[in-house]
Amino acid sequence: MAAKDDPIIIKKYANRRLYNTGTSTYVTLEDLAEMVKKGEEFTVQDAKTGDDITHPVLTQIIFELENKDGQNMLPIPFLRQLIAYYGDQMQMIVPSFLEQSMLAFSKEQERFREQMKGALGKSPLDMMKITTPIKALEEQTRRNMEMFQNAMRLFTPFPPAGTAPAATPTPEPARKETADKPDDLQELKDQIAAMQRKLDTMS
Repeated sequence: MAAKDDPIIIKKYANRRLYNTGTSTYVTLEDLAEMVKKGEEFTVQDAKTGDDITHPVLTQIIFELENKDGQNMLPIPFLRQLIAYYGDQMQMIVPSFLEQSMLAFSKEQERFREQMKGALGKSPLDMMKITTPIKALEEQTRRNMEMFQNAMRLFTPFPPAGTAPAATPTPEPARKETADKPDDLQELKDQIAAMQRKLDTMS
């Protein structure tokens, strides 16, 4: 018998029917969507083979939700970009990036909801403060994109064709410049000391 904290097993049969072994009832994709919203963990198994088919079933739920009027959450540019990453060398880091982004977004979302609850019944001035967590979400998204772009650079060691390979040696002059600075400083100190000695002799 499955432990209390174990994910609920949903069995999918050849006739596409879904069976919740936890409640011993047949369920629909909408029921599974509600379980996700409630935070109930489940895995979907092929009733015949026992294979884990959670991923395709969750993808199917998203497809169904996206096709409902007024429920589109995935913008077309995002979908195009996501499709473009399939088969690309970036494909291996995209899942991790999306997972971390959604975790960060969820944390900010909880904070936003708490502030929304606290702002109910307050003055319009207090309500205006709600824009703060929204800005925080936007900032988090911007940081995530920067992190993702930096990660992509790590996986793209060769510069695009036509770019000058002199980009890497740029730190060298910087090091030389910093190395010269102590000499310049010492020279300035020597000049001040010499002037001080001249003043001493004149007094």
